[in-house]
Amino acid sequence: MYFGHPCRSLLRLDIVPHETPAEHVLAMYSSLSRAWGPQHWWPARTRFEVIVGAYLTQNTNWTNVELALKKLRSARVLSIAGIRKIPIRRLEKLIRSSGYFRQKARRLKLFVAFLDRKYGGSLERMFAQPTAKLRDELLGLEGVGPETADSILLYAGQHPIFVVDTYTRRISERHELFPAKSNYEEVRAFYEHGLSVEMNIVPAPQSSGPASHLPSPMSLVAREPLARVFNEMHGLLVGVGKKYCLKAKPRCDECPLKLLLPAHVPVT
Repeated sequence: MYFGHPCRSLLRLDIVPHETPAEHVLAMYSSLSRAWGPQHWWPARTRFEVIVGAYLTQNTNWTNVELALKKLRSARVLSIAGIRKIPIRRLEKLIRSSGYFRQKARRLKLFVAFLDRKYGGSLERMFAQPTAKLRDELLGLEGVGPETADSILLYAGQHPIFVVDTYTRRISERHELFPAKSNYEEVRAFYEHGLSVEMNIVPAPQSSGPASHLPSPMSLVAREPLARVFNEMHGLLVGVGKKYCLKAKPRCDECPLKLLLPAHVPVT
């Protein structure tokens, strides 16, 4: 069910009301993709680096995560074997910039132990599992909630699953797409439904926007079309949240999505 109101929007060159989730979400994706192009999320060299980043980014900003990843790389332990063998106290020191470093060090060790026990240390074998099965297994690990599990599945495993974060919720609530108390799974299903339609959108050729990154081996990896769209939409919404849809003082008048706001919401 759609909980919003008829919106002001430009989809291609026609002004149309967006009354369904698919129409509104598609209009959001179209507007941002045409404005900013590919976002190159997740910036990483390997699948395992994505997984480590998904753990480290909990309760901190990406700048702090990049510093921790750089230290792990310099110490030559940014690998399954490296995390398996490194003493935990040294691991804590290397990832200190990411915050909650003792918890995160233990949880990285637990992930590698899980990978060794269930899949013989092979990410290939792990990611070959059905999405729902692997998601349940990841959610059973200490420190892995839905956002972390889905980030691992989408960005490291190329599974077609949408990642919901704080930015996604904030933007969606201000666009009145669903009730504020909707749970994670409801929001995820909303976006997956809205983006699971046939679309013919040509993104901007150059990457721009506040959340864009330089191309990396993982951002350029081959994905099935739906996983690619989920990947791009999440990165685009992060850009909106970081620069425009701020928690305290949103900059709606400058936002690429301003024409999609409900008609009764003032644009300041």
